[in-house]
Order: sequence, then C-alpha cells, then structure tokens
Amino acid sequence: MTSKTENSAAYSGPITKQDLLQSACNIGALGMEYSWNYPRQMHIAFALMINKMLKKVYKDDPEGYAAALARHLEFFNITPCLAPFVGGIVISMEERVAAGELDPSSVSSIKAALMGPLSGIGDSVTLSCIRVLAVSVAVALMSAGNPLGVLAYILIYNIPVFACRFFGAVKGYELGFDFLAKAEETGLMQKVLFASGIIGVMVIGAMATDMFSASIPIQIGAGESAQTVQEILDGILPGTLSLAALGIYYWLLSKKVSPMVMIFGTMLLGIAGVYFGFLA
Repeated sequence: MTSKTENSAAYSGPITKQDLLQSACNIGALGMEYSWNYPRQMHIAFALMINKMLKKVYKDDPEGYAAALARHLEFFNITPCLAPFVGGIVISMEERVAAGELDPSSVSSIKAALMGPLSGIGDSVTLSCIRVLAVSVAVALMSAGNPLGVLAYILIYNIPVFACRFFGAVKGYELGFDFLAKAEETGLMQKVLFASGIIGVMVIGAMATDMFSASIPIQIGAGESAQTVQEILDGILPGTLSLAALGIYYWLLSKKVSPMVMIFGTMLLGIAGVYFGFLA
C-alpha cells in the first residue's frame, strides 16, 4: 500500500491531483467513441484527454510537447472508463521522459501492453456485468409502471463507471510514478510486458473468432457423405478460417498496407465470395 509520503512525492512535479481528476471527465475521456475510426480507433480522444497535462509537462519544451502529442496519436483502443488509468500512467512516464530519465518508446510499449488485458477485464465487468445488472433492474421497475427505472439504470451503471474513471486516473499516476521506476530497475517491467503480451494475444485470438463470421460453403463429395469445406476445416481445428484471416491481415499490416485498403478489399472479397458462391 502506498504511503501518504509516497503519494506526496508523486505530485512534486507540475501535475496535480486536480489535473488528473479533470482529465478523467474532460471531452476526450468522455468522447472516446465519438472520434473512433478503423485505422487508429481512439487515438484522437486519448491525445485530447491528456493534452493539457502534456502542455504542463513540456511547458518549456515545444519540440518535446509536439513529439509527445504525435506519440499519443498512435493506435489506441480500450474500455473507455479505463482510459484515464492508462492516461495517469502515461503522464507519470512522460514526466520522466521530459527529464531525460526514460526512453520515449517505453511509453508506447506500456500503452500497447495494457490495452489488451485491461480491455478484456473492462469489457467483461462494465458491459457484460454492470450494464446487464442495470438494465435488469430498470426493466423490472419500468414493467411495474415505475418511471424511476430510467434513473435506476443511470445510477447503477454510471456510479461505478465514473468512480473507476476518477480512481483510475489518480492511482494510475501514482502507480506509474512509484511502481514503474522500481520495475524498470529490477527487470520486472520486462516480465509485466511479457505477461501482458500473452494475455493480449489470448484476447485477440478470442476476438478474431467471435468477430469473424465468414464460411466456405463449397461441398466436397456426394450424397450423405458430402461435406462443406467449412465443416472439414472445423473438424480439423475450429476457427481455422478466422485464424487464417487474422494471419493475412497481420502480414499485410507488416507490409505497410493501408488499413483503409484492407477494409475496402475485405468488402469486395465478401461481395465477390457471396456472388460466386465460395463464401457465405
């Protein structure tokens, strides 16, 4: 548990607790989905969320501020209420980058390592648990003719979500200031990144299967023994087609193919596949 002295030390720089609390509910933090796009997803909103704090950290270094802002316009995607937690960690690291104590690339590495695991936890808790509970209570009240069902939904869902925002922003900053420095010295940082990478790969694998809906309906054989190519693939390894698609997209990204080209290419392939009968 972090002591009061350690907490005070964490705020010895230009960033205050008020800055963090404001960042947890500013237009960037609350608008994570509003500027969402396929190539970089929540990058604009994240940069907007921490922009004022970056200006304070790099007050006397315009070039450093520009580099930091560009750094945080990289790909970013996470459960929205957990974005302030990552923002707090990032700002604590940016203070060290500004002081010349940390390599800027480590900031991007931490963001990338945290996205997958935190999204897996956040989506499960907020969307699959808290939201379902809130809807259940609201529907029950409204079905009984009680108009307070709407208010019940708003309160049950938003109170824990906003508590997560405010608590996460503050604790993320304090955690980043204290924990990350020690982790880097002891080598624990590499272990955290490695473990986070494994969890991230698991989340990506699950998402690839759940979000991929194409199949190959071409039949092989005749009569009762006839099977579609999709059935054969599922018999060998369920999700083979989605895994292959993920591999192809990953390879194309490694070749610097534009995400927009991939999106339109996928659309054309889907239309052609259904028209000619080799995809369904």
